[in-house]
Amino acid sequence: MDRIIYVNGEWLPEPQAKVSVLDRGFLMADAIYEVTCVLDGKLVEYDGHAARLQRSARELGIRVPLDDAGLLAVHREIVARNGLDQGMIYLQLTRGVADRDFAYPPQDTPPTLVLFTQAKNVLENRAAETGISVALLPDLRWGRRDIKTVQLLYPSMAKMEAKARGAEDAWLVEDGHVTEASAASAHIVSAEGALVTRDLSHALLPGITRASVLDLAGRHGIRVEERAFTLDEAKAAREAFITSATNFVVPVTRIDAARIGDGTPGPLTRELRRLYVETRRAAAI
Repeated sequence: MDRIIYVNGEWLPEPQAKVSVLDRGFLMADAIYEVTCVLDGKLVEYDGHAARLQRSARELGIRVPLDDAGLLAVHREIVARNGLDQGMIYLQLTRGVADRDFAYPPQDTPPTLVLFTQAKNVLENRAAETGISVALLPDLRWGRRDIKTVQLLYPSMAKMEAKARGAEDAWLVEDGHVTEASAASAHIVSAEGALVTRDLSHALLPGITRASVLDLAGRHGIRVEERAFTLDEAKAAREAFITSATNFVVPVTRIDAARIGDGTPGPLTRELRRLYVETRRAAAI
């Protein structure tokens, strides 16, 4: 059965869901997006994703066409229309349709809002059991990575380069420090047992899962250090992992040629994943 997709207030079968070739999301990547996980037919960490969407929209001056209640209602309806038990909801919001020009169109230009679902067994993630390897690559993205835009070409290139090197993902490096993974937040556990992750700035996305994991760590007596960490620190770490809405918490067991710890998912990473799934599943709406 075709997926049912939301396009500017209409519910359409996937083959009928269309966006104009003059949409600025297509022409200029003038658009933002959010990804919300669905477990048991419920929305995981929805409030955080909705708040980040509003922040991204404010930063770029894009109007969100629905109020808070309307946006939540659309998320719930797309789950129901697609019978989604586990998976993701992808939301993309563009500045709208206008003749091609680098200058923004008038502020009253109607934005384009699209939502679609992707069924995925998010609980049974083989990578969470085996861990993944990451390749270190230069961070060549633009300077406002804190805004969740659809400008994802370089992260895609980095992911493919990592795969060509025999790794599952890339950790991006700037000025000798790790910023984040291609589509996730990067974390290490230091030799002293502290959870270390890059502090928030324009250099990286304020991950919703990242924030929850740091909160869980603090509540369970784990020291958290929000600071930049070097490549040497990463390779010498006791444990390493990534966090994202699509994968929750996934161990990193190798960085380039360096084995992390004993080369298997570490106990703190496993516990943080367990706590995250347990608490966020229970709080889903």
